[in-house]
Amino acid sequence: MSELGKIRHIVCIASGKGGVGKSTTAVNLALALARSGKSGGGKVGVLDADIYGPSVPTLLGVADGVRPELVDGKRMRPIQAHGVECNSMGFLVDQGTAVVWRAPMIISAFRQILADTAWPPLDWLIVDLPPGTGDIQLSLSQSARVSGAVVVTTPQDLSLLDARRAIAMFRKVNVPVLGVVENMNMHVCRKCGHAEAIFGSGGGDRLASEFGVSVLARPALDPAIREASDHGEPLLLRNPDHASNRAWLELAEAVIRRCAEPARPAPKISIS
Repeated sequence: MSELGKIRHIVCIASGKGGVGKSTTAVNLALALARSGKSGGGKVGVLDADIYGPSVPTLLGVADGVRPELVDGKRMRPIQAHGVECNSMGFLVDQGTAVVWRAPMIISAFRQILADTAWPPLDWLIVDLPPGTGDIQLSLSQSARVSGAVVVTTPQDLSLLDARRAIAMFRKVNVPVLGVVENMNMHVCRKCGHAEAIFGSGGGDRLASEFGVSVLARPALDPAIREASDHGEPLLLRNPDHASNRAWLELAEAVIRRCAEPARPAPKISIS
């Protein structure tokens, strides 16, 4: 049996541009799904497919220099971290090393890390894609049965422009768009409690309405998320009762629900 045949759902986390919290969303979604258990979660893996900027090892607290063991001299055994199975280009390239590859090498590396990882039977494989709409996104849609995509954006117009392209790309390659995550939705001052929409408001709703999808979660712009992530101990584990974790748990519930629904034809769109 193909290793991918052991995986029940493959969900990719995408963004049109970098810096919107895509990798943080991917890792926290994976942990929230693992926590969901009998509610529809279960055994979870994370594939860090961001060739140029693999962040998942740092987010999961895996030390630099850790390498996957080989099974049968070829397949890579995923690294276990915080209860999830993980593989990443960051395990294969030294931290701080610039990856200067042409497209054929990028596609070859991605296909190898996807298909030659000895994944155990998984309920969910969360794939952290690189930003944009390039070769890896196309290769994934051609190499695996993807249950759906979650597109991460921040509320401001500049981010929405690129998120729009990402949704259009998934529609063109027949990958269902499960919905939108409007990240950094609101900042609440830890000293005075004042809430401010630093990146604007309503952007996620406008994007979701345009494409006939839903906003699945609205994570806050919270220093606690950043601090926990930098220490390799995501907030969901470091402080399970923190209010900002509600967004990740809502996202996991929404993804479980969307993947259980019968596939529906996407509305036709026109992108100039």
